[in-house]
Amino acid sequence: MKNVKKWMWSSPLLLLMIIIACAPKDNEVPAQMVVSSDFENGPDGWTGGFAEYSTSMDGRMEFDLSHSSLPAPLDQDRMALKIEGRNLSDNLFMFIKKKLTGLDPSRTYSVYYEIQLASDYATNSVGIGGSPATSVFLKAGASPDEPVKYLEDNYYMINIDKGGQSQGGNEMTVLGHVGAGEDVQEYQIIERSNEQNPVQVQPNANGELWLVVGTDSGFEGKTILYYDQVTAILR
Repeated sequence: MKNVKKWMWSSPLLLLMIIIACAPKDNEVPAQMVVSSDFENGPDGWTGGFAEYSTSMDGRMEFDLSHSSLPAPLDQDRMALKIEGRNLSDNLFMFIKKKLTGLDPSRTYSVYYEIQLASDYATNSVGIGGSPATSVFLKAGASPDEPVKYLEDNYYMINIDKGGQSQGGNEMTVLGHVGAGEDVQEYQIIERSNEQNPVQVQPNANGELWLVVGTDSGFEGKTILYYDQVTAILR
């Protein structure tokens, strides 16, 4: 029943694309793929990390990425992928990623996302540096390279083109912010998609690519979010 609840909000486009993606292709390398994780039985291959902060902030950012129950008042029998961090840098990027294989390296894929996550941040809230809701931007995309942070001049950067805060990049697009509605004071499930703005990506020579979802924050405080379901459709 848990999985049924997580699928009830799916858009007609998503359902159509799943039907297309599941059609047999006579053992060819797939021209389309659907990847859906509800995290009920574990992280399902998703890992993650944190970037865009100074080495001087190491140990003070309160980072956590873990498999967790949804928070109250949501159904705590349901599991999610929890991510949190304190933004001391005014530009924190918190992300999750998953490797896909078996794709055609000669094809360019359009990547669509449908994401459910739990947020308790009111869209009319204010905070240091910006709103904890509308200044935290949800992004999703894909890259032929594994998204990893690297050190440059004592600052942790990310090696993919995600854009900056409210702007997307070549490998990630903005799905919206993490606001759950005006005057919200408790966790609610919010839904975001890039139905109108897919990311274009070509796998590497081995037919591999990485899915990546994350938040680009201008809010200078602590953000705690729970990914309840992440679905990616590649066409």
